Amino acid sequence: MNNSFCSGSVSLSVVVPCYDEEATLPLFYEEMLKQISSLIEIGALEEYEFIFADDGSKDSTTSIIRELAGRDDRVRYIILSRNFGKEAAIFAGLQKASGAYVVVMDADLQDPPSLVPRMLEAVFSGAFDCAGTRRVTRNGEPPIRSFFARNFYRFMAKLSDIEVVDGARDFRLMNRMYIDAVLSLQERNRFSKGIFPWVGFKTKWFEYENVNRVAGETKWSFWKLLLYSLNGITAFSSKPLAFASICGMIAFIISLAFIVFIVIRRIIWGDPVAGWASTICIILLVSGIQLFSIGIIGQYLAKTYTEVKQRPHFIVREQN
Repeated sequence: MNNSFCSGSVSLSVVVPCYDEEATLPLFYEEMLKQISSLIEIGALEEYEFIFADDGSKDSTTSIIRELAGRDDRVRYIILSRNFGKEAAIFAGLQKASGAYVVVMDADLQDPPSLVPRMLEAVFSGAFDCAGTRRVTRNGEPPIRSFFARNFYRFMAKLSDIEVVDGARDFRLMNRMYIDAVLSLQERNRFSKGIFPWVGFKTKWFEYENVNRVAGETKWSFWKLLLYSLNGITAFSSKPLAFASICGMIAFIISLAFIVFIVIRRIIWGDPVAGWASTICIILLVSGIQLFSIGIIGQYLAKTYTEVKQRPHFIVREQN
């Protein structure tokens, strides 16, 4: 590490969204504390804090967080009144963070703490405002999950105007300017993988191979991930609406072609009874396109409805 990085003037906030992580929290805390201690020893870090954002856990996660805070005054926490979702927990943690540099990471150790010193050095140098991470492999994941994840990033790249890096994680370290920009976006339908690149600034990417959870089970089922990806697509692109319009135009052109065909057939061959099956197929096709288009419009309308209500992103039950 360069000498300027070891100046002892860096304050770091470690934001950790948690939901039913009783098996992983103690392991994460000990592992992350080792990395922080090594930074303090070489003079690269002066102040730090842990911020655990408990997203309405149903196990003993809350008790473990309180216990950690009881023996370490640099552990802070914010406990939400119920499960508002990971995005709300991240937002709550970022709001509470006071460090000049903030790192967001999961408690399951799938985000390697060993990368934090390198990420901090990259941002501290001033050449970058953010250090992001991306997985280059998905070893250990179910094949169908990996397939949809890879294609999600391809769809996002084509549908949105922002750059969503393949395999990008929420695990990233940011300076205060970057954090303030992220917090300035007050939208209720939050999608961090889109928000982070949307605010811009310079990002240095760190690649690593997939790491399995150190303990416990993932809370992200296939359907939750699917809904989350749909939320991301509609949050940062209006192209699905254009696609719905194109589908409607194609259906209209096809219907005109069928009308011409029916008129010509009537003139040449008369009016035979045959054609019931084809008529039903056409009705089902057009109805399907209509319902699909209405569904797309409904997604955007639902988001507008949520934003207009102006409900808080989360409600806090307890914090220190």
